[in-house]
Amino acid sequence: MVWNTLLIALREIRRNLLRAFLTTLGIVIGVASVVTLVTLGDGATQMVSDQISSLGSNLLTLRPGQRMGPGSGGSGAPAFKMADVEAIRSQIGGLSAVAPTASKTVTLVAGAENWSASVTGTTNAWFDAGNWRLAAGRRFTESEERAGKAVCVIGETVRQQLFRNQNPVGSEIRIKQFSCEVIGLLAPKGQGAMGMDQDDVVVMPLRAVQRRLTASQDVRAIMISVQDADRIPQTMEQIRLLMRERRNISPNEVDNFNVFDTRQIAETLSGTIATMTTLLGAVAAVSLLVGGIGIMNIMLVSVTERTREIGIRLAIGALEHEVLLQFLTEAVVLSALGGLAGIVLAAVACYFLAGVMNVPFVFNPGINLLAFLFSAAIGVIFGYMPARRAARLDPIEALRHE
Repeated sequence: MVWNTLLIALREIRRNLLRAFLTTLGIVIGVASVVTLVTLGDGATQMVSDQISSLGSNLLTLRPGQRMGPGSGGSGAPAFKMADVEAIRSQIGGLSAVAPTASKTVTLVAGAENWSASVTGTTNAWFDAGNWRLAAGRRFTESEERAGKAVCVIGETVRQQLFRNQNPVGSEIRIKQFSCEVIGLLAPKGQGAMGMDQDDVVVMPLRAVQRRLTASQDVRAIMISVQDADRIPQTMEQIRLLMRERRNISPNEVDNFNVFDTRQIAETLSGTIATMTTLLGAVAAVSLLVGGIGIMNIMLVSVTERTREIGIRLAIGALEHEVLLQFLTEAVVLSALGGLAGIVLAAVACYFLAGVMNVPFVFNPGINLLAFLFSAAIGVIFGYMPARRAARLDPIEALRHE
């Protein structure tokens, strides 16, 4: 019976293909909009997670001042010293790398080319903490770190700007009043969190930067990589207590430094993206209701057009629930076909839009199934009233209908 009902529904839809297409257009647009927005939102979230992961494994950043970023008050807080770095390395367990950093933005010159970039002074632990790999060359030697020799490892962006497609290892770049030998090239990472270019960097031994660029022994930030991600909250608290003790901060005073977990960036950005995706998806879902109203309208017209047919079926013994099931099936088939068409349209749109927006295409079977089921439910909800009206027709009055 159900199979016959489905065949009759498909036959009636095929009889008026243009009307069926226009009827389901609202469902198609609604499903396609919702699935596209959620899929692109998932892709953006994945991109943020990948960018944060590229910063380093279980990475903590210790900086002066109470907050991160401009206006944080870091300039008024005392900087760290190498003794603080050694204290963290020796007194806190479960760390895989502790890297002090000092940086300054300067103009680089190589031949006839020049480029402004950030020069970071650090140790070899910086490469481990930030998951940096070398595409060519080598890291610093112990003697180069101790002596503060003018050697450097450059990022891919700096290579492109100063050396074009040439291998920079063995070449020299001029930084202010001194020359620096390029001993290594970092493997590219691309864009990082907050839109920064991670490859636009020059890395030198810490003592070289302190002596030649910053003219101080200050350490402006300390990168700390934790071995076990589950121990990050405990490690952050241990670092906080250790720094309060070393910086002589009394119990009633606030910290003049901050310990920042890079995962917080991912959580904040992912939460923002999820909220925006939900809001936009809710707006797009309104078109599903519009599509449902269109289905109900067309089904009411169909009942009027087929009044005589309904009367004949009732007169020869069809039951009310059979007529109701027939029209309800037609409404569900219409909306389900619209849902399938919307899912296909969304897949095509997401494939091209993901490339344009530079986000990964993340197929989410859950949202696709949910969108299809919701479209079918729209057919049940908005098709019930026309079906009920058809089932309750008086056979005698229906047979008299012209």
